[in-house]
Amino acid sequence: MSEYDQIAQLSKGQQLPLQRDVDVISIPFGKTVTLNEDSVVSVMQAKGSTVSVAYEGRLYLIEGANLDAVGLESLPRPTLDPAEDDDAIEAFVWEQLRTCFDPEIPVNIVDLGLVYGCRIERLISGERIVTIRMTLTAPGCGMGDVIAADARNKILGAPQISKVHTEIVFDPPWSREMMTDEAKLELGMF
Repeated sequence: MSEYDQIAQLSKGQQLPLQRDVDVISIPFGKTVTLNEDSVVSVMQAKGSTVSVAYEGRLYLIEGANLDAVGLESLPRPTLDPAEDDDAIEAFVWEQLRTCFDPEIPVNIVDLGLVYGCRIERLISGERIVTIRMTLTAPGCGMGDVIAADARNKILGAPQISKVHTEIVFDPPWSREMMTDEAKLELGMF
C-alpha cells in the first residue's frame, strides 16, 4: 500500500472538518494563508501528496506535511538510500516529478507535458545538482512557483542531491499535444 493511497481514497465533494489551524496555499495566487480549526473544507482534488479544497468559495492547497489537519496521516518527505547509484537517483527524480500536480488539473506535471527536461550534474566536490526545465499551461499561472517548490522539496529528499534548480521557460509554448495519451484521456481531450 502506497503512502499516497490515503489521499486517493478521498472523494470530490467530501466534507472535512479541520482538526487544527493549518497553513494552506491559495489557488491560483500561490499565497500562504491560515485556515482555522473547525472550518469545514470540501475536497476538490486529491492527487499525489496534496489535497485541493474549497472553503468559502475559494480554492486552497493542503500539502502532504499538513494532512493531519484533515484527519489523514502527514506524509514524510520522500527520501532515497544514500548508497544508490546515478540511475537510481535519476529514477527517483522522475518519480518525484510524477507526484507533483497543478492543484486545478488532475494530471501530474510530467504527463501533462510541463517538464521539458531534467539534467543531473555531478560537481568535482561530488555534489549532485538537478536542473529541471519546465513550463506552465499559461504564462500568468500563479501556481508556477508553488509547483516548482513542491518538485524541489520532494527531490531534495535524496541525500545525494544538494541543489535543485527549476527553470520556468515558455519556449516552446505548452500545448495539449505535449500531453501523454493517458493525460488526454483523463482530461477528456481525445
